[in-house]
Amino acid sequence: MSSTINPLANPKGTKKVCELCEKPAHIQCTGCRVTFYCNTEHQQADWAGIHQKVCQLLAPLRTPIPFHVLGAEREHHRAQRLQRQEQLIEISRATAQRKLFEKNHWEALPAAQLCLCSATDVYGPGAVQLVPAYLLLAEANIGLGRFSQAEEYLAQAEWIVMKGPECSLVVRHQLHRNLGRLHAATENFEEALFHLANDVYYASEEFGLDSTVTCGGYILMANIFFKQKKYDIAMSLCTEVANTWHSHLYRILDSHIQNYSSLHNAIDEAQQAEADRTLQCVLELEEQIPKRVPCLMALACHALAMLWLLGNDFAKAAELGRRALALSQLEPDCGLTEPIQRLLKMSEARGGLEATGMS
Repeated sequence: MSSTINPLANPKGTKKVCELCEKPAHIQCTGCRVTFYCNTEHQQADWAGIHQKVCQLLAPLRTPIPFHVLGAEREHHRAQRLQRQEQLIEISRATAQRKLFEKNHWEALPAAQLCLCSATDVYGPGAVQLVPAYLLLAEANIGLGRFSQAEEYLAQAEWIVMKGPECSLVVRHQLHRNLGRLHAATENFEEALFHLANDVYYASEEFGLDSTVTCGGYILMANIFFKQKKYDIAMSLCTEVANTWHSHLYRILDSHIQNYSSLHNAIDEAQQAEADRTLQCVLELEEQIPKRVPCLMALACHALAMLWLLGNDFAKAAELGRRALALSQLEPDCGLTEPIQRLLKMSEARGGLEATGMS
């Protein structure tokens, strides 16, 4: 951690507050020198959550433009600052989202908080552009079991959406998804299903019924139906989710094979974390139902194997591929044996090249 502790002797008339809790701060980041903390725990949490990615970006943003700068130059400074602020919003949003997909709710909080503060600086309080940050904070708090705090963030987001009829379908689907998550976590299943149905409606209107985005609502609904012991409905939704992700990953992999292109960066970290979490959830639900569905498990394992092949983890891809192959052979009509065998050959070949240091 390059951001070391430095106790402050604050000049008179200045007040430094903690980046995470806004309490009086006495510790300064020696990297950017513009970020402060009330204790080392908050400094370490912020560093792990987001600060290490944005440390050098913060200094020019939090340093006032010199008063003596001429008008034209001042406008240039403002334009540069706005560009950096927008970059900061996107980095913090993407980081928080990835950590949430990884179920790392605690580390998602600092990134989500920075996203909200940065968006407020750029767009002002009550702007629709703040909604994604409120939803990230709500999801992180739901994951941590802080339901009252999550409810407050969702209320803020809902108020903005209600007063702004121009809100996009994307914003509306994200709002309903998080309301669904909150009600599911508090076991108000009927209300949860109502909001998740709205989530699926808005997501499908924007992205289509067979989109991986829409699948996020399906898997949350499947979890609820599973808890209600409505296994047929839960497995039907899981099959839809597994098919959609399988087709999506197959298209990406096939495109790279056809174009003889490298698999490096074929899928970004956030989507990889989302796919892994979703498909693992399908497997976990299937393993708990009274009647097993080997073809569904083979489909999910094959999708996961493709995911890790795209992520250049060839050993993991081969392991999941072998599991998928064994499951597919339990149901001869599954139709997955040949593509799984091709994937295994590719994983073993690429793994062999990696072991010998060849690209």
